[in-house]
Amino acid sequence: MNDKEQELLLLIEKEGRMSEDKLAKMLDTSLDDVSEMLRSLEKRKIILGYSAIIDWTKVNVSEAVTAMIDVKVTPKRGVGFDEVAERIYRFKEVKALYLMSGTYDLSVVIEGRSMSEIANFVSEKLSTLDSVISTTSHFQLKKYKHDGVVFGEDDEGDHRMVVSP
Repeated sequence: MNDKEQELLLLIEKEGRMSEDKLAKMLDTSLDDVSEMLRSLEKRKIILGYSAIIDWTKVNVSEAVTAMIDVKVTPKRGVGFDEVAERIYRFKEVKALYLMSGTYDLSVVIEGRSMSEIANFVSEKLSTLDSVISTTSHFQLKKYKHDGVVFGEDDEGDHRMVVSP
């Protein structure tokens, strides 16, 4: 991977909606070069997708319920945590899955329409897997910041810290 590709990745990670023309200007390269780099990075599965961050509290639809599930598992000889992780991430409810250090082995992010839907997922699908020893569920109550974006903050107004003697 060359320096221009790394610079391109940093730019689109921060703002994925930039036009290829704007990216070319920022990278001081041609539009064709940017197009080719993007296609190459996508083909090599370095760029896996493009997504928008949406504040669903401002949309008149029912919000999804998000839970973080800490999972303690027994790793299998020869494959470690990979086999059970693959079984877990294949469930449609799973939005993210991480191998963690500490008390629990895996952190699973689940989305559902209700708390009971998530409870059913944990009791009927997740905890029934052979390698799963225990789970602890945490429900997301409010989102303040996600992927570097602050939620609920107005663009107007004075955001300076108040300093008093």
